[in-house]
Amino acid sequence: MEIYRQRWLVMLAGVLSMLLTVGIGRFAYTPMLPVLQKHANLGIAEGGWLASINYVGYLLGALIAAKITSIHLKDKLYRLALLVAILTTLIMAVSDNFWWMALSRFLAGIAAAGGMLLASALVLNWLLRHDLRSELGVHFSGIGLGIAMVAAFVEITQYHFDWSQQWYGFTLLAFLISIPAWRWLPASSDSAVSTGGKRLADNPPGKFFLRIFMLAYFCAGIGYVVSATFIVAIIDRMPGIQSGGTWAFMFLGLAATPATILWDRVARRFGVFSAMAIAFFLQFIAAILPVFELPFGLAVLSAMLFGASFVGLVSLVLTLAGKYYPTRPAKMMGVMTLCYGLAQIFAPAITGVLAQISGSYDAGLYLAAVSVLLGLLMTLYLRRQPDAQKIEP
Repeated sequence: MEIYRQRWLVMLAGVLSMLLTVGIGRFAYTPMLPVLQKHANLGIAEGGWLASINYVGYLLGALIAAKITSIHLKDKLYRLALLVAILTTLIMAVSDNFWWMALSRFLAGIAAAGGMLLASALVLNWLLRHDLRSELGVHFSGIGLGIAMVAAFVEITQYHFDWSQQWYGFTLLAFLISIPAWRWLPASSDSAVSTGGKRLADNPPGKFFLRIFMLAYFCAGIGYVVSATFIVAIIDRMPGIQSGGTWAFMFLGLAATPATILWDRVARRFGVFSAMAIAFFLQFIAAILPVFELPFGLAVLSAMLFGASFVGLVSLVLTLAGKYYPTRPAKMMGVMTLCYGLAQIFAPAITGVLAQISGSYDAGLYLAAVSVLLGLLMTLYLRRQPDAQKIEP
């Protein structure tokens, strides 16, 4: 029974690391974006540039994660990422200078990669070495929970505190979350044998298969970042809704929280690549819906559909890293996230500039929808290949 108690502590540490580095470190910016535009003199295009700068940092963090082979170094950098996430949140509170914000978003991107990739790899490493099911659904529920948490925080505090005080509040919350996230994740082992005596061996896919897989995930990154960055601002601009974007963002997070666990069940039943194809299709629907003038209920439904689908894709893809590379999952996680991150560097900036010129986010939404559709077609192709079938149940 002790191993199952420890399992839940490890999983909770992973969830909390996602709450801190991805929830607060990355996603607090999204519901705060309209606040910063209104009260901190942040322009629409500048908002897009800050999001792109964040993903440059995320890309650098993913590159670092892909290059690291030592499990002990991963553990040290994971803990450093927790501290950096707190610091970068504090920087957002102290100045409305664009360059200070840019520095914060860049470092926050690096820290988010630490929480997303290093924490995922450490949790997966621990599960594999203790002969437990190598699924990350519970771990990635931290993304949805983090989104819901920051949206609720902004909605509750915006009537009582100014934008700077809101960021100070996020900093305090980040510090409190960091304590169990640090303490509950034990040091990992570099042994090639599990505690039950099972030898762990890598079973990598072929180069052509991996390249198509990387391209599909690149398309998923474009589809994700446009909605994730601008969804609050998009919904706030819909006729008759006014200021409903933060609520929609909160429901997005609430939908994403249990979705990763449900996607694990779908993958067990139909296979991982079939589950990915379904998630791509749902994300396509979520991306195209906001182009139309939606009533608030449908706008919320679109946001929830996006939350449930994008977080499922991330969880399923990074879980596959453990199936192909059980001894070093962070290697494939880092490579896949580089593809996801590359897409996220230019898409927010392009969307922000186009929105400033046209007064609408529609062009960015069309870009997201087409990209996700291409990712779906490539996933359907991959599903039929031997490299996919050899790891399916």
